[in-house]
Amino acid sequence: MLAVGIVSEVFGPHGEALPGFDFALCAERPGPVPTDLGVPLAITHGLDRLAAADLVIALPGAEFRTPPAPVVLAALSAAYERGALVAAHCVGTFALAAAGLLDGRRATTHWRFADLLADRHPDVTVEPDALYIDEGRVITGAGAAAGFDLCLHLLRREYGAATANAVARDMVLPSHREGGQAQYLAAPVPEDGQDERLAEVLAWARAHLHEPLPVAELARRALMSKRSFARRFAAATGTTPHAWLRDLRLSSAEELLETTDLPVEEIARRVGYGSAAVLREQFVRRRGVPPRSYRRSFTSSP
Repeated sequence: MLAVGIVSEVFGPHGEALPGFDFALCAERPGPVPTDLGVPLAITHGLDRLAAADLVIALPGAEFRTPPAPVVLAALSAAYERGALVAAHCVGTFALAAAGLLDGRRATTHWRFADLLADRHPDVTVEPDALYIDEGRVITGAGAAAGFDLCLHLLRREYGAATANAVARDMVLPSHREGGQAQYLAAPVPEDGQDERLAEVLAWARAHLHEPLPVAELARRALMSKRSFARRFAAATGTTPHAWLRDLRLSSAEELLETTDLPVEEIARRVGYGSAAVLREQFVRRRGVPPRSYRRSFTSSP
């Protein structure tokens, strides 16, 4: 039920200012489908609905250890072959693997079942620590609430950062987490107020993104040594201060490119890069295109 709630929330209505999607739940046979909460879902669409879908997401189910029926695997393969995006959340990844869509690709699933996926499908490179992995037209995501990260990534990829951020704000969620961020954090019970101080420092950094923000300054504001700050930061976020700042700067630059006519030089200044050349270098390395090309891709069509 959590997975159904996630995808229906992200791709459901968010007001006229945001894209609307023709969203449908499908099953091998229409009718009541049991759920883990004991509340059945009334599914009105069969597998024929996949034949017209632009995006197909395989959701997790309790019977994931048993391969889906051949007709389900054929429908997933047919959707991929005709050009649809095919994704999976949590142990829904097992269905894509059974259909052969992950052979020769990297994939992730819930960390608890990553070894099982790797054992059953040796042609799949399983990365148990990733929140989601984008392999072009096949995208896999980790378990539980990481389904939000997968769906928001799909929105960001297809509609841009501004749309994904707006949907995230509507759901009161963080706007973006990189796919390589760790699934499981040793997440921390607060120690003498350290977590509260860390949260305050992150909020301060977001508000001062135009400044250099060396790690030593962040640690000083958190009342920690650099070493303690780096350790607490990794425990709380699953990444390093440097990587967090880089991703925040690039995400902010994406939204400014999409929603403003500011020159690239001014955007670089606002997100904390010393020059447009530095922003361009980071953008090409992390996003695969220069900033001006990114801007054109999200402003040339409705």
